[in-house]
Amino acid sequence: MSTTLNVKLITENLGDELILGMQHASGIYIMTSFIMQSGVRLLAPHLKRAIERGAEVKVLAGDYLFVTQPEGLQALLDIDARLEARLWRSMGTSFHPKAYLFDYENGEGLLVVGSSNFSMSAMRMGMEWNLAMNAKAEPYTFQLALEKFMQNFYHENTLPLNAHTISLYEEEYRAYHRKNPELIRQITEMEEEEYRSDSGNAPVEESAASVELSTIQPRFAQLDALDALERTLEEEYDKAMVVMATGLGKTYLAGFFAQRFERVLFIAHREEILYQAKRSFQRIMPDKSLGIYNGVSKEGDAQCVFASIYTLGMKKHRESFSPDRFDLIVVDEFHHAAANSYQSVIQYFQPKFLLGITATPDRMDGKDVYALCDGNVAYQLHFIEAIRRGWLSPFQYFGVYDDTDYSSIHWLGTHYDDEQLTAAQLRDALAERIFEAWHEHKQTRTIGFCSSIRQADFLAGYFQDRGVPAISLHSGTVGISREKAIRMLDTGELEVIFTVDLFNEGVDIPRVDTLLFVRPTESLTVFTQQVGRGLRLSERKTHCTIVDLIGNYRNADVKLRLFSIDEGFKGTAKEPVIPSVPAGCELHLETAVINLLEELSHKKLPHRDRLLRSFLDLKNELGCIPTYLELHLHGSSNSWEFRGEFGSYVGFLLWAECLTNEEEEVYYRYEAWIRDVEKTVMTKSYKMIVLLYMLERGPEHWAEPVTAKEVASFFHNYLTEKEYRRRIDFSDKESQKLWNYDEGGISRLIENMPMTKWGSAKGSTTRFEDGVFGLRFEIAPDDRLTLYQWTQEICLYRLHYHFERREQKREPLQ
Repeated sequence: MSTTLNVKLITENLGDELILGMQHASGIYIMTSFIMQSGVRLLAPHLKRAIERGAEVKVLAGDYLFVTQPEGLQALLDIDARLEARLWRSMGTSFHPKAYLFDYENGEGLLVVGSSNFSMSAMRMGMEWNLAMNAKAEPYTFQLALEKFMQNFYHENTLPLNAHTISLYEEEYRAYHRKNPELIRQITEMEEEEYRSDSGNAPVEESAASVELSTIQPRFAQLDALDALERTLEEEYDKAMVVMATGLGKTYLAGFFAQRFERVLFIAHREEILYQAKRSFQRIMPDKSLGIYNGVSKEGDAQCVFASIYTLGMKKHRESFSPDRFDLIVVDEFHHAAANSYQSVIQYFQPKFLLGITATPDRMDGKDVYALCDGNVAYQLHFIEAIRRGWLSPFQYFGVYDDTDYSSIHWLGTHYDDEQLTAAQLRDALAERIFEAWHEHKQTRTIGFCSSIRQADFLAGYFQDRGVPAISLHSGTVGISREKAIRMLDTGELEVIFTVDLFNEGVDIPRVDTLLFVRPTESLTVFTQQVGRGLRLSERKTHCTIVDLIGNYRNADVKLRLFSIDEGFKGTAKEPVIPSVPAGCELHLETAVINLLEELSHKKLPHRDRLLRSFLDLKNELGCIPTYLELHLHGSSNSWEFRGEFGSYVGFLLWAECLTNEEEEVYYRYEAWIRDVEKTVMTKSYKMIVLLYMLERGPEHWAEPVTAKEVASFFHNYLTEKEYRRRIDFSDKESQKLWNYDEGGISRLIENMPMTKWGSAKGSTTRFEDGVFGLRFEIAPDDRLTLYQWTQEICLYRLHYHFERREQKREPLQ
C-alpha cells in the first residue's frame, strides 16, 4: 500500500489491499469476529511467505454464535507452525472486532478497521466498508491499536489454538448448529458492544525538575528484603521473587536493588506503573539516564528502561534489544508473569538477574509463578504479618449482608454476566443498604470498588443526592482527570471515589482510611490488592475501615481467610467461619452473613469435581494431558490434592477416564508401586535422587538393582551442582565433609539413609539386601515403558516440590 496514504475508504476487494499490506510487513496482527475456511484459503499463501521471511503473525478469532468454522481454524493452523493463533471464548457475549494491522521495520504501519471478517465474501464480493490508515498519519492511534491487540490476544478469555482446543470447539459448533439452523440470519441482528479500556491516555510525565530528588533510604521490609536479595546473589542464583504486601514499597525496593546493576529493564503492564516506577528510580539514582519504552515513547537507549509488556510482547520491539542488553530485569506485579504475554519476553532476554515483585502470588487465581524464578522466593511478607510488625495499618472489617441472589446470575467462567449483574445491582433498596452501612462505619476518605461503570455512576449519583461529595472515576469519566480526583480525595474535597478496577495496582493514596466493596469477589488476588489500597500508614490514621457486602457469590466463603492469622484457615464446615485476626484488628459479621457463610461451607463444589474442573482447564490450555509437574506449576488446584484424593496422579487420570484400556491394566498391576513412589516420606531428597539415577538408565533398564557405589557420583553431583540443593539438603556438619567428592563416604550415606530407610519401610515395594537396592516385583516387558514414564513424572515432580516447599519455608531475615 502506498506510503503516502493517510486515510482511505475501501468498499470492495479488501483482500487485494491486505495482500499488498502483507508483502513487506515485519508484523501481521489480525483480530476478527469470524474466520471462514474460504478466507484462510485466500490469504494462506501470502501469510506463509511472510512467515518464511521472518514476519511475526498472530491471529485472534472469536467463537460468538459459533459462526467461525472449525475447518477454518484448522486451515489457519496448517499454514505454518510459527503462526500463533488464539480463540476468544465469548461465553455468549458479543465479540465483533475486524482489524488488520501491519507493522514495518522502517517505522511505518497500516491499520485497517471496518466491517470485513475473515471470509472470501467479505474480502472479495460482499458489501463492506473499511478504513485504512497509515501509521505515520496517526502514530499514537496505530501504536495504541497494536497494544490493544496484544492485550486482547493474551486475554484470559482466549485459548491457544491446537488440535485439542479445535476439537472441543467443533463439538460445541456442531451442537449449536443443530439447534440453530437459521444461524446466518441471526448474525445481522447482533448488537454492537464497545470495548473501552480502563487505561486511558498515557500519564503526563513529570519533568526532572519537578521530581522530588531528596535523599531516600530503604526502610522496614525493604531492608529485610534487600538483605535477603544480597544473600541470593551470594548464593549465585540468577533469579528470585519477592512477595511483599501492598504498601510496603516494592517499587522502591526494586530501585534500591537496581543500584547494583548498570543496565536495568523494568517491565509492567500499566502505563501508570511505568511512570511511577521511573519517578521512584529517579529519586534513588538521579545520575542515571531513565527512559520509557511503550506504544508512544521509545527511549530504549537509557540505562534504566521502563517498558510496557504489551510493547515488548511484539517481536519487532523486543528484538530491537540484544538478548543480553540488560543486567537486571524487574517484572512488576509478577503474578501476571505466568501469562503468555510475558513468556516470549522473559524467554528472549538473558539478564544477569531476574527479579519478580508482587503482593499476590495466589495459586487459586491462576497459574503458579514460582516456577518462573526456579522456586526461589528470596523474601516473603504478607499484609497480616506486616500489620503485626506495625508496618501497615490495622483494619476493622464489617461484613454486611447482601440479599442479591447471585445464583440466578449466569457465571461466564471468570466473571458474572455483566448485564444480569448490573440489573441486580442498580436497585434503590440495595443502594440504600450500601449507603447506610457506609455511613455507619466510614471514616474520612473512601474508595468504593464497583463491578461496572454503570454501577459506579449509579452509586455516585445516589451518594451525591444525599449530600456526599462523591464521584465515579473510570475510563469513561469526563470533566476531571484521574490525577485531580486523587488529589481532591487526598485533600478532603471529595469523600468517596467509586471506581472499577482503577486502583487495584500501582496507585498510592496513603490517607485513604475506608474501603467499600459493593461487588462480588470474583478474584481473591484482585480482592487482596484492593484491600492493600487502604492499609498504608499515614499521619493521624489509626486504622482502615473495610465495609464489604457479602452475598451468595463465588468465593464469598473463602475470602475471609485473607484476614486470618492462621495460614491454614479455610473456613470449612469443620472450622468456624470467623477467623482470628491480628491484635489491634477487628472483624464483625452480621448474623445473616454468618448464617450465609455456614450455609455456603456445606455447599462447596464437591472436591473431586473441583479437581477435575481445574485439570480440564489446564488440559485445554496445553492441548494435551499435563504432566505431573505441569499440573503443579500451572494448575489452579494444589497438586498434592490429587494424591490425597486418589492416591496418585495416575489414579486420578484413571478416574478421569484419561487412560487407555492397556494403561488401566498397567495401573492395576503396579498400583502399589505408584502409590509408594507418591507417598514415601521425604524429609530430604535422597530417595528420589536414587530413583532418578535408576531412571537415567532408560526404559529398558531402569528397574534393575543398583549399589550405593554405582549411585555415588550421580548423587553427589546432583546435590552440589545447584547451590540451593546443597544448602537445603546437603549442608549439615556431616554432609559438609562430603562436599569434596568422597566415594566411600557418599556410598555409606546412601546405604544408611535412602536405601535402608526406603527398603525397610512398612509396606515398601523396594528392598535393600546385601548392599543391593531394587524392586520387590518384576515388570512385564510390555509394561516397562508406561511404568517408566509414570515413575519418571512422579520422581521429577517430587524433587521439584520438595525443594520448592523447603525454599518457601525459609524465614525472612530479622
